[in-house]
Amino acid sequence: MKHAARTLAFIARFVVLGLAVAFIVGLFWPGSGAFLRQRFTAPAGITATTTGDSPSSGPASYADAVAKAAPSVVNIYANKMVTEQPRQLYSDPVLQRIFSVPTGPARTRRQQNLGSGVIVSEDGYVLTNNHVIANADDIQLLLYDGRVAKAQVVGSDDETDLAVLKVDAGNLPAIHMTDADRRPRVGDVVLAIGNPFGIGQTVTMGIVSAIGRQLNLSSLENFIQTDAAINFGNSGGALVNAHGDLVGINTSLIGQAVGAEGIGFAIPVASARNVLDQIVQTGHVVRGWIGADYGAVPISADSGLPSAARGVVVNDVSPGGPAAMAGIQQRDVLLKIGGEDILDPSDLRRHEAALKPGTAIDVSGLRNGAPFTSSVTPSQRPPTAPMQALQGAK
Repeated sequence: MKHAARTLAFIARFVVLGLAVAFIVGLFWPGSGAFLRQRFTAPAGITATTTGDSPSSGPASYADAVAKAAPSVVNIYANKMVTEQPRQLYSDPVLQRIFSVPTGPARTRRQQNLGSGVIVSEDGYVLTNNHVIANADDIQLLLYDGRVAKAQVVGSDDETDLAVLKVDAGNLPAIHMTDADRRPRVGDVVLAIGNPFGIGQTVTMGIVSAIGRQLNLSSLENFIQTDAAINFGNSGGALVNAHGDLVGINTSLIGQAVGAEGIGFAIPVASARNVLDQIVQTGHVVRGWIGADYGAVPISADSGLPSAARGVVVNDVSPGGPAAMAGIQQRDVLLKIGGEDILDPSDLRRHEAALKPGTAIDVSGLRNGAPFTSSVTPSQRPPTAPMQALQGAK
């Protein structure tokens, strides 16, 4: 009993001493309590990680990513002179066809096309969409710092809808392009930066909705689909990741005219880099061509084979083309090109485009179930029709 009393007395003395010390500290440092609470506790609902490095949390703000990428995005004003002939108009289609004749002298007016572009090198190369600057007589760029510069067309590529401009100006901030091993994944946060409707640079946020999209606008398609808002004037602008690195060039959307919402498309940075390098070096893009039309291998539901079987089936062979000269026939199943597996038609199109014209390459597959190998010498891909816009696309 005496031992317990001594213990309680000992504790009481320390409690009294602690209260006395707290009273003195509070008297001379009134804000000490708030400081200690802020230092050793965290508000409810706030996670410890806000850097975006943890897969279960993201940054509270993308301001750093925007600050990194936005200075590299420019507004493009492409001007051309259009000559119009005034005509008498009738509401009836028959009368229009019969009586639609010129009613006065031709008039010339200036037409301006709005778009965006991305500075990709400090020496003045700018990537944009070909449809933004097509047939323009004068191209003006509004830089992030307010400067206005005249741009010249270095070259363009209809199949990918890309164009390369050159601007003569100093202190140009080039955007950082993502590396090959940091390709976007479905679900990644992305930011679209551009000049929608000419109101000025605007940033919208969304995610990568899909990759490898095929829209049948061109034979060389590998679009990134995103729900980040893309509007008229965003064409040619930057699609960047949460770190501010370029992952794509915004190019098109399916709009509300067809009942769609939040379906935009961007050209992957790997495709854009390839076009950029070739245009800067030669002024145009050279692609290989094997002279065959091919599609997916049909798999019967009860065949026992996996639904994602590799390879392509040859639907047609161009007479006199490289494939015909090599003996490739309709209904052949192609499995390998140059020793690499063919995954699907889009994969073969990418392989085919990267081939060097005039250099033979082995193509192997199955003919009537039997293996075969042919040596194909690709030629340069012939010109194709320009990319057509989607109904409802900008």
